[in-house]
Amino acid sequence: MATKAEEPKVLAQNRKANHDYFIEDTIEAGIVLTGTEIKSVRQGKANLKDSFARISNGEAWLSNMHISPFEQGNRFNVDPTRTRKLLLHRGQIDKLFGQMKEKGYALVPLKIYVRNGYAKVLLGLAKGKKNYDKRQDLAKKDAQRDIQRALRERQKY
Repeated sequence: MATKAEEPKVLAQNRKANHDYFIEDTIEAGIVLTGTEIKSVRQGKANLKDSFARISNGEAWLSNMHISPFEQGNRFNVDPTRTRKLLLHRGQIDKLFGQMKEKGYALVPLKIYVRNGYAKVLLGLAKGKKNYDKRQDLAKKDAQRDIQRALRERQKY
């Protein structure tokens, strides 16, 4: 009998990414962590706020992701913001590298989660938004919220 696929548990999210970028494509990547880092990540002590991914020498790297040191393990703790290697297939790296060559594209980590016991990062191929794009998105969100509020009020009566 086949078992149901385990639902991934989201441990950290980059909420600002959707505000600052147009996310055009997403890709899941594994991440190389030390033993104490994975314990901290599972406790939810990771921060993706200013992090970014880049491709150099045919390998994908995640920079500026902050993982707080594990409290019970002081011997094997490493630098909280060290650069970490991402695990992707060669074809995926080549595809992303080709897409990132275009002007204005970046690789932005969107969320960290655990799937089947392994830490994964959801990367987004993103293009930066201008200030007027951000204002338009906020206006659309406000209008949608007003519509939903009006529908709820109408259903009450």
